[in-house]
Amino acid sequence: MAKKDRPKDEPEAATEPVKAERKRPANSAAEWGKSILIALALFLVLRTFLVQTFVITSGSMEETLLVGDMLVVNRAAIGSRVPGTGVRIPGYSEPRLNDILVFDPPHEETLKLIKRLVGMPGDTLEMRNRTLHRNGQALDEPYVVHSPAQDETHPWMEWQADHLVSGVDPRTYVPTRDNWGPIVIPEDRYFMLGDNREQSLDSRYWGRLEGWRLEGRAVFTYFSYNKGSYRPFPWIREIRWGRLFRPID
Repeated sequence: MAKKDRPKDEPEAATEPVKAERKRPANSAAEWGKSILIALALFLVLRTFLVQTFVITSGSMEETLLVGDMLVVNRAAIGSRVPGTGVRIPGYSEPRLNDILVFDPPHEETLKLIKRLVGMPGDTLEMRNRTLHRNGQALDEPYVVHSPAQDETHPWMEWQADHLVSGVDPRTYVPTRDNWGPIVIPEDRYFMLGDNREQSLDSRYWGRLEGWRLEGRAVFTYFSYNKGSYRPFPWIREIRWGRLFRPID
């Protein structure tokens, strides 16, 4: 029997549109994958070199910073390290007195701390009866909080004896939390103190901070809640509305 001719208006084949439809899911998945990879790369760049977040978990900076404050930290301001290397990308500014900085403390490599910068390279620091002196001048520090805790010594403070100004006998030097110095800050070293002076483990104990340990400058509080509340869901019911998007100084 002769093969019937295909009507003129009948399509040649329906296979091409079907093939196109079958390719779309694969193409769509590839596009989604690329978008996710690009977004992840951008996030890592932002997180590593530009900004990071930090959550306050201790009271060493009260009342400036409270437990439950969530901060944005500017990493680009003073530079940041390339992860896994000793390379540091320079910032657009230098650390400044009274900056509130996030850093890697020398006594605990897996910990991040936040304190106030009170001593720059070349400064001479001393504390007399809880009053900080810089280069012989008593400082007015309205942000400092004091508690009634009695003064005390600590074996970690013995490092100070090797960095006293001339004329102070290191053999008779006995530093305490509220009375120490005068000590000299050398090049590329910084001295960090907590604003809650009697409740802060800071440079008085673990020493002067190397510049490469600085991570970034705290900029503002983007969220805050009463983390110590016993009420259910404190992150909803105990929001500190007055601290949201509050600049840090």
